Amino acid sequence: MTAFTSMALLALALGYLLGSIPFAMILTRLGGAGDIRTIGSGNVGATNVLRTGRKGLAALTLLLDLLKGTAAVLLAREFLPGTEIIAAAAAFFGHLYPVWIGFKGGKGLATYAGILFGLFWPLGLGYGVAWIAVLLPTR
Repeated sequence: MTAFTSMALLALALGYLLGSIPFAMILTRLGGAGDIRTIGSGNVGATNVLRTGRKGLAALTLLLDLLKGTAAVLLAREFLPGTEIIAAAAAFFGHLYPVWIGFKGGKGLATYAGILFGLFWPLGLGYGVAWIAVLLPTR
């Protein structure tokens, strides 16, 4: 196995494990709101946490989901140079299909934004502006 293959596999594992952390589920349980999968759409994401009426938990979920995407990219850049895209893709799919909760995760919007911030922050900023521009008139 080549050195790059080993690094790529490590980046894949790192990204997936970070991406698969179900912050919505963890925060709603810690916050006393129960299992987020039984509320609203059943998705494990910030939008569904907002349906619990807990704006603070929803904002924290959004932030942590964003940061796990950014962390996957930045950790790969620092410790496994050249594998950032692999870690990014793995983090995204980890959020969509987390092993810990039966491969049924969120939609990945915040994690994707975090990935974009980590890869090239102006892209993340543009994505955020576009997301808000669509969200405000359509809710």
